[in-house]
Amino acid sequence: MTRPLPLSDVRVLAVEQYGAGPFGSVHLADLGAEIVKIEDPGTGGDVGRHTPPYAEDGDSLFFEAFNRNKRSVVLDLTDPAGREVFEELVKVSDAVYSNLRGDVPAKMRIRYEDLKHLNPKIVCCSLSGYGMTGPRSAQPGYDYLLQGLAGWMSVTGEPDGPPTKSGLSMVDYTGGIVAALSMVTAIHAARRDGVGTDCDVSLYDTAVGMLTYLATWHLNRGFEPGRTHHSAHPSLVPFQNFETADSWVVIGCAKQKFWDRLVTALGSPAWAADERFSTPAGRYANSAECLGHLEKELLTRTTAEWLSVLEPAGVPCAPINTIPQALVEEHTVARGLVVTTEHPRFGSVHQVASPVRAGEPRTDHHRAPLLGEHTAAVLGELLGTSEADYQALASRGAFGTDRSAPWISH
Repeated sequence: MTRPLPLSDVRVLAVEQYGAGPFGSVHLADLGAEIVKIEDPGTGGDVGRHTPPYAEDGDSLFFEAFNRNKRSVVLDLTDPAGREVFEELVKVSDAVYSNLRGDVPAKMRIRYEDLKHLNPKIVCCSLSGYGMTGPRSAQPGYDYLLQGLAGWMSVTGEPDGPPTKSGLSMVDYTGGIVAALSMVTAIHAARRDGVGTDCDVSLYDTAVGMLTYLATWHLNRGFEPGRTHHSAHPSLVPFQNFETADSWVVIGCAKQKFWDRLVTALGSPAWAADERFSTPAGRYANSAECLGHLEKELLTRTTAEWLSVLEPAGVPCAPINTIPQALVEEHTVARGLVVTTEHPRFGSVHQVASPVRAGEPRTDHHRAPLLGEHTAAVLGELLGTSEADYQALASRGAFGTDRSAPWISH
């Protein structure tokens, strides 16, 4: 008998949009959690539905990437009838999850203090740019801003180039993961103790927390982190990108044994015997000279030629792939990292799977929902709403200005 997915007994009301929030909850959805997206009918729902370049009629491939395995309910939370439905859903849910500006959850009354009378075990998880407290709490926060403010850009790019952001929205994505972990942890505690809580998670906290050892070095020894040539590690030599005869390769000697293997694979050139390069400390102190020799050596062959020598020798290395190359990399295929869903507009939609593993990974993925696709079904299943009750709520404005919302009980 097939075991249920790990989070199949968890229900989350997600007042989420765009990237960071939906990225956090899509991993929970892949693990079986019931993620009910609460979307605003007045704005066309989650803004990600309208993100170019591949957007059509209230849906987009951007939205598909963040919202598979979820359900969509349209509710006007500013309308008394819409708020009434939302509060009924709170009574039968484990968490309310949002990614709004830090001061907005209080205005929308979706904090624990606002909802505990409905469900004492409810968890209210807010992922915002700067958190609910502090001098920036009312400011909008976006990944690009946070990469600058938290110092990330100061250590990204070439030393003689401008500060540079990561090619991916890593603050958004890691913030989503931190929020998902916080929320699942709080749900566990609420089930144990019978009392819910707020989770005040921020992209700023996430970005600063990820400074890790660079922050520790600076706080304790005054180390001044900066950009390094060819994305070199700040202390391990060699550990960086190297140009080859036709492209680029990453080589990382995190341990002495890897250095020994590297110079052997290179054919033990004369400079490799230089005592200045024989230890990690020596290579760090004489990095310019050491790396100069390596750069000259690695330009003599193609990336494929070097990989054919370095990989069998056990030297940590990898080609610098393009994204198209990474998606067809044999290890990507072997790990099942591309999943497919069927969409009425886009046809077969291929996207990357969640890397979270808890037992066997999910294989039956469902496309992202159309706007409000599950409104009637969710209300019928969870609240026992009849067709007549549903139409009455529609006429009162619970689902927006369309007061003749169709009853589609999936």
